[in-house]
Amino acid sequence: MRKLRGGQTKETRKQRQERKEENLKIQQQMKTIVLPTIGVIFLCIVVYVFLKTRPRYEEL
Repeated sequence: MRKLRGGQTKETRKQRQERKEENLKIQQQMKTIVLPTIGVIFLCIVVYVFLKTRPRYEEL
């Protein structure tokens, strides 16, 4: 394996494939964990703001 200028070795095909698989795994986790969590937090904020700003009618 040849060395690059910075002293690093060139990435092999196997290493490149492993890196791509890791990136796909991270993106999948992003879709299944992070986005729904952000959605729930956003929904809670919207409901809170709605409940705090709605007009209240008092009967006489």
